[in-house]
Amino acid sequence: MRIPDLDLDLLRCFVQVAERGGFTAGAAALGLTQSAVSLKVKRLEELLQKRVLERSSRSVALTREGETLLAYARRMLALNDEAVRRLVAPPITGRLRLGVADHFVPRNLAPILARFAAHFPELRLEVEVGRSHELRAAQERGALDLVLGKRRDGETEGRPIWTEPIVWVAPPGWLPPEGRALPVAMLPQGCMFRDRALAALARAGMEFEVVYTSASLLGVAAAAQAGLAATVLGRSGLPAGLVEHASLPPLGTAVMAVFGDATNQTQIVEPLIEMIRESLQ
Repeated sequence: MRIPDLDLDLLRCFVQVAERGGFTAGAAALGLTQSAVSLKVKRLEELLQKRVLERSSRSVALTREGETLLAYARRMLALNDEAVRRLVAPPITGRLRLGVADHFVPRNLAPILARFAAHFPELRLEVEVGRSHELRAAQERGALDLVLGKRRDGETEGRPIWTEPIVWVAPPGWLPPEGRALPVAMLPQGCMFRDRALAALARAGMEFEVVYTSASLLGVAAAAQAGLAATVLGRSGLPAGLVEHASLPPLGTAVMAVFGDATNQTQIVEPLIEMIRESLQ
């Protein structure tokens, strides 16, 4: 059996459709017609002799083979693009004003940004860390170019990077006080994690009291580490001294995404997304 060579152009179309959830959005990102992208994905499936996408009238979904291919395709495209940038493309210069939500891979953020800065040595990188909704408001009024943050519940804006479970955390062995309201440490009002957590407690009929509020994620984590209260974090960002507490009401997941004009900054956005994914793996 002759093993076929995968066409990077076909893989790029497949990745865009898979990541953006449909042929229309994938075609728009690539600057192609929907029919052209559909044809390229069909050619890829014929080459592999396997279906990689399940299509319906409203959406597409990855097959099991498609999930496997997506991981390889991302790596192949990232390596190809890195080689082209190094050998062919002129160095990227200018300034990138990047907003990063403090819930966004807090343990991995510094190494990711250091690697990104080394990848684009002539690009001036300015980073602002804060709360998702405040950073996105800054991006919408032109104060930031891109934002790495959380999607609001039910929202479809932004380019998804990964989905992360939201979990209750407290020190190992910590137990809610008997006969008293559950003490919780939270970010200020407007935080999606706060809204999700308090709504879950209310639905479960659990009494609670916000005993500690901080505008800093490190502040609420410190309160939990000291045993003052339970709090909620993304599973990828648990600091030392905190563990999940599954006895409290489930909180679902949060979608982390890139917000901004990613289409016109693809040479910057694609390597950044790939570095984030690699750090999580």
